[in-house]
Amino acid sequence: MTQTLQGKKEAANAWFTELRNLICAEFEAIEIEGSSINSAAAPGRFERKKWRRQDKDSDGGGGTISIMRGRVFEKVGVNISAVHGEFSPEFRKEIHGAEEFPEFWAAGISVVAHMCSPLVPAVHMNTRFITTTKSWFGGGTDLTPMVPDEGAASEFHKALKITCDKHGADYYEKYKKWCDEYFYIPHRDESRGVGGIFYDYLSSEDWAADLAFTKDVGKTFLEVYLSIVRSRKDQPWSEKQREQQLIKRGRYVEFNLLHDRGTKFGLKTGGNVEAILMSMPPAAKWP
Repeated sequence: MTQTLQGKKEAANAWFTELRNLICAEFEAIEIEGSSINSAAAPGRFERKKWRRQDKDSDGGGGTISIMRGRVFEKVGVNISAVHGEFSPEFRKEIHGAEEFPEFWAAGISVVAHMCSPLVPAVHMNTRFITTTKSWFGGGTDLTPMVPDEGAASEFHKALKITCDKHGADYYEKYKKWCDEYFYIPHRDESRGVGGIFYDYLSSEDWAADLAFTKDVGKTFLEVYLSIVRSRKDQPWSEKQREQQLIKRGRYVEFNLLHDRGTKFGLKTGGNVEAILMSMPPAAKWP
């Protein structure tokens, strides 16, 4: 039986909520475990805030911001949203399928973690389902070590390749290349981190398979990142490494404010500014 568009929206949105709950639970478990470096501090817990948006004086959907500040996670945000409305005339031509008819619906999850220890990489994950006159999945995940860490990069990419290979023989190389090109800071002539995968406009003839891939991206991100965090959170670090972390975070800020599509999409569609800027680190430095 062919699933209706409304059924697809509900299924995608339900998954993003389920994944949010799973990620928050696992990250809080790490906070309870704590870190030998920061053992005296209290474990963090997620605080949630709901928001709504207006679209031409009518309800345009909304979302929930989940933020935790703790002794392992200096700041982590896990946001979900489902919004709908009409693109502005100047933005329509930039969106797949919106130039002829400006109405849209979009749901997704976004995760950004900035860690207390400079030895634990920062991470980003986002997946989404968008409908205009067309509909598609997009998203991905990428890792940003604050100090060089070939082991973390290798573990992260190995996990992503295994997942991609389950769904398409060309997925890993194609989406890795897209990620490398996307998370590039042109004015610095450098990459934001060590990459990962990035995909967009995924709309095959098998919607269930596209959803399954999107689900596996979220599950793989969580599994591999938990492993990376647990194997590094108790290692001692120096003030020099903290300084490197703060400078690297500055690059993160520059990319997200100048080049990130998600930031641009959120601001141009009247999204919640606090949710959109959730990705900003709690502290950064420009030497």
